[in-house]
Amino acid sequence: MSKTVERTLLENAIVRFSGDSGDGMQLTGTQFTTTSANLGNDIATFPDFPAEIRAPAGTVPGVSGFQIHFSSRDIHTPGDRPSVLIAMNPAALKANIDDLENGGLLIVNSDAFSKANLKKADYETNPLEDGSVERYRVIKIPITELTHRAVEETGLAKKEADRCKNFYALGIVYYLFDRNMNLTLDWINRKFAKRPEIAAANRLALIAGNSYADTTEIFTTAYSVPPASLTKGKYRSITGNQATAIGFAAAAKLAKRTLFYGSYPITPASDVLHELAALRHFDIQTFQAEDEIAAVCAAIGAAFAGSLALTGTSGPGVCLKSEAINLAIMTELPLVILNVQRAGPSTGMPTKTEQSDLLQAMFGRNGDSPVVILAPATPAECFTYAIESIRIATKYMVPVFILSDGYLANGAEPWRIPDENDLPHIPVSNVAAHSEFLPFERNPETLARGWAVPGTAGLEHRIGGLEKSDGKGNISYDPDNHERMTHYRKEKVARIAHDVPPLEVYGDETADTLILGWGGTYGSIFTAVEWLNQHGVKLAGAHFRYLNPFPANTQDIMRQYKRVIVAEINTGQLDWLIKGQFNIPTTPYQQVRGKPLLVSDLCEFIQGLK
Repeated sequence: MSKTVERTLLENAIVRFSGDSGDGMQLTGTQFTTTSANLGNDIATFPDFPAEIRAPAGTVPGVSGFQIHFSSRDIHTPGDRPSVLIAMNPAALKANIDDLENGGLLIVNSDAFSKANLKKADYETNPLEDGSVERYRVIKIPITELTHRAVEETGLAKKEADRCKNFYALGIVYYLFDRNMNLTLDWINRKFAKRPEIAAANRLALIAGNSYADTTEIFTTAYSVPPASLTKGKYRSITGNQATAIGFAAAAKLAKRTLFYGSYPITPASDVLHELAALRHFDIQTFQAEDEIAAVCAAIGAAFAGSLALTGTSGPGVCLKSEAINLAIMTELPLVILNVQRAGPSTGMPTKTEQSDLLQAMFGRNGDSPVVILAPATPAECFTYAIESIRIATKYMVPVFILSDGYLANGAEPWRIPDENDLPHIPVSNVAAHSEFLPFERNPETLARGWAVPGTAGLEHRIGGLEKSDGKGNISYDPDNHERMTHYRKEKVARIAHDVPPLEVYGDETADTLILGWGGTYGSIFTAVEWLNQHGVKLAGAHFRYLNPFPANTQDIMRQYKRVIVAEINTGQLDWLIKGQFNIPTTPYQQVRGKPLLVSDLCEFIQGLK
């Protein structure tokens, strides 16, 4: 029997699982996340996987990783650098070792460091033997061999036994951080209920890894991260894509309307289609179209017919949908366009995050074609802004973009499940049949035209991309009418600025420097402001969730500061909009590396400003 290991109490820890794309690192990280959330930790995750469906095994392009930051206090990012790295092969080590903090714990599957695997990862010598990892605490474990021994009694073939080594590694890390295995054991039983031999092997591997770490005393110190003090309520771990789908479903219930989602599979937006398809019993219709154009056109047809109409994609898909989105603008139909942004241009880096589609959403169509643009700041906020997009689209009869991104879509955090009574009311009504029906008669407050369901007697009207006459809606080429209708469409969007919350400022109230961000950069920027304030740097921050129109107080806020920094994951798109719209000088901070902003980089930049 092993001695009782000393456990060090930690406020937080950052762990990264890394291996070949077939090693199950995403599954392993997700299980560790679920367990940590169940224990009451605050969590933030960053899954990072290759774009190739199956890159050559053992190569750096095929490396898949999953980073989790779990804490006993409120956190906002998955962390800059892991304190623990699990590397299942040489390629995983090479792709991630430079990110591991100095003195960090490196756990490697020593069985994988064969000459063949070293060559695949472009290592000339074995990094475990040549001194290149000596600044870390290295724990070498023959995980593959030990996994085979653990599952031997199941009679699995070598290939199937190999697939269990991720659970062996998970068992080790569960021991290291004092995590209970029961949730994962229950998940294994459910997941592999039809393959009892696979379920047994994964259970054995998990337990064996945990026991190995305990009995061999490979760790002189193990750790414990207590629960966080979260607001009381019922929580679940949720990703941005899951939250988006649940938000859309909730909005349909709140509006008492059928929801239609037309989409074509594209990374990283496809999961929203999958999640909504699983919710079809909530009066949700999903349509996997043959292409992006068919998906958005079907959604516009659904909007014309009176349904809540949504389409989802990423940046390349928006390019294809643009002409149809303009049709929704001209016909003034409510349409929500979800863009889960990824690194571009063209195919770019499809599994990496970026914020490079803001100007595409703003201007990527012919003519003056204003749309509303929303951007959730956290995975959980994707729920909130899914509902908000439908509220605005139906109230103002206007297309609404939601700009999520790969980081938000795949990242997870605890989500406090809201009370149904706390959700916003979404009153949606159709035009009633009457003799004086004018299809483009406008609400004097919102400038929205009425929503007339086809087939209703007396509400026959023209629809299409040609300009319509004010009021009657007949096709019109009159220049004065075109100018009037163009300004109506513009003013309708502009008025929404007074129907959204004001821009809020956080941080040091006496600061003369303000840092602005939007969308998924929130966690990094907020944490940087918090850290700098604690270290004597006076800094305030504000974050945009509404990008068109900007909140009504935006200019007033910015003019209170001597310096305005704009931080974003592109080459300056929000910065360009702010300079153009408000004529305010700014200091841009930009990265386009396919990764979230690092708090340390942002702090270093701000501290270096004169």
